[in-house]
Amino acid sequence: MSVERWTVLMLAGSRPGGCALTDSLGVDYKPLLPIKGEPMLLRPLRALLAVEEVASIRVLTQQPERFDGVLPDDPRVIVETSDQTIAATLLRICDDPSTPFPLLVTTADHALLTPEMVREVLRVATDSGCDIGIGVVSRTTLMGRFPNAQRTWLRFGREQYSGANLFALRTPAAKAGIERWRAIEKDRKKGWRVLLQLGLPLFLGAVLRVRNIHQTATGLSRTLKTRIKVVVMSDPLAAVDVDKKADYELVDAILDGRA
Repeated sequence: MSVERWTVLMLAGSRPGGCALTDSLGVDYKPLLPIKGEPMLLRPLRALLAVEEVASIRVLTQQPERFDGVLPDDPRVIVETSDQTIAATLLRICDDPSTPFPLLVTTADHALLTPEMVREVLRVATDSGCDIGIGVVSRTTLMGRFPNAQRTWLRFGREQYSGANLFALRTPAAKAGIERWRAIEKDRKKGWRVLLQLGLPLFLGAVLRVRNIHQTATGLSRTLKTRIKVVVMSDPLAAVDVDKKADYELVDAILDGRA
């Protein structure tokens, strides 16, 4: 049986307006934030390179020169200039006729990413035949391990979920989902606004807790004419990225075995 070969898009830039975390730690470019004595982006990069299905990794950043001498000497790793926003970057890549699908999107601040997490998303996305696969972690799973973890939660039915920064774009039809994301990108940390952008029926279904996350994905699939699959991750660490000082301290404690 042939293995589906994926191209990874690693988002490794900085957001407009600066970053309070990097400012507080005296670092001027977030992907280079030190984690256990090495630039942060090397940790998810190693995890991705350990996955058989990963054919190449396109590291997307506004300042490619900052990674000179930092990244491993591996022909699968390519550094490219990104656009100013995530949505604009992904839309440009999806519109490029030379882009090889399927694509996996992740981020340089996914410091606890493991090969097992990557394989889980790729396996579910492939087996389901979806156009878009979205990795999430349930609040029950994460808080059971880290009761004080600070995340942005979206409620669907009886459960709440946080994103895992893992998005499988299996086919060009995934562009419809990116177009929708562009509309909510600036409000990504405001749960109710994200839900409202799903459309009024889906918004009400989530707010009134009558639709679970999979039913919501089915409804959004019909709206966008795109097959969307939600992958509820088994490892709670999939929801822990380094976005603020509390995250940085939690990652440090986890890697030290203190959490």
